[in-house]
Amino acid sequence: MNSLKKIKWGIIGCGNIANKFASDLALIDDAELTAVASRSMEKANEFAQKYNSEKAYNSYDALFLDANVDIVYIATPHISHAELSIKAMEHGKHVLCEKPLALNKKEAVAIFETSKRTNRFFMEALWTRFNPSLIAIKKLIDDGEIGEIKFINVDFSFKTDKSLDSRVLNIDLGGGTILDIGIYPAFLVYLLLGVPKEILAKSIFHDTTKCDIQTSIIFHYDTAQAIIYSGFVSKSDLVARISGTSGQIHLHKPWFVAQGYTLIKNDNEQVFNLSTTGIGFSHEIIECHNCLRANEIESDYWSHQHSLDLISILDNVREQVGLKYPQE
Repeated sequence: MNSLKKIKWGIIGCGNIANKFASDLALIDDAELTAVASRSMEKANEFAQKYNSEKAYNSYDALFLDANVDIVYIATPHISHAELSIKAMEHGKHVLCEKPLALNKKEAVAIFETSKRTNRFFMEALWTRFNPSLIAIKKLIDDGEIGEIKFINVDFSFKTDKSLDSRVLNIDLGGGTILDIGIYPAFLVYLLLGVPKEILAKSIFHDTTKCDIQTSIIFHYDTAQAIIYSGFVSKSDLVARISGTSGQIHLHKPWFVAQGYTLIKNDNEQVFNLSTTGIGFSHEIIECHNCLRANEIESDYWSHQHSLDLISILDNVREQVGLKYPQE
């Protein structure tokens, strides 16, 4: 692609996260929102007007057929991610799909096979991977700044007032904490320590919907351990704590969109402030653009294998706690 030519985006699904994404997309000079699609024409038109999209559709298929769209951001409930990602690529579109990229490993494999077969770029939209603070602390740790990691303590928890038919609590929509927010702490530990040697997990389930509303997990490695938690029933301080043999790093709250971190060595604390551009989605958008302009079908920062490893870890967790979706 010509570096001066704008990359034209389509957005599938016009809910809360799509609104946040679109507001950050407007900050990127070489990005243009060309089309949006919702099952509701009224919602699509309203979204298009709000974010200056040229076109609005009441059908996802209609957007996939729009020849002007280069790349599609998929922001629908989990259960449709794999189907829509595959369909988009088969229509010649590149894809950035909101996390989790699929319900399970089997669906993820089908996505990656389609990406390779169609030669279309695909990336799971794990925005935290591209957060400036995450980039910085990963380099510090790789450079041995806090020695060898021995323990990570990280969670993602809030009290939800969502209705029982909402995507976060409805098991038919892939509800539960594990895939919705548990993916974030699992991601951080995987990013820093890799695939765990052993996983131990326990959940508490919603009486009515039967999805998990609290899940605690231990990731066990040969020389390190991590304790992670996800919950819909109470708040937490949302600070991620990484402990090494010669220091600690605390990612500031809320750690998954951190605006800085604290490095602790020899009882001395250094605070580093690293703000995101916009809400923070802009950094993954820039990575998509870099990959498209380099004719890559995946990102080195968050590759197909990385996504496959993470969804496999979450499959393991769900199997242990007994959370299975009707679609499976």
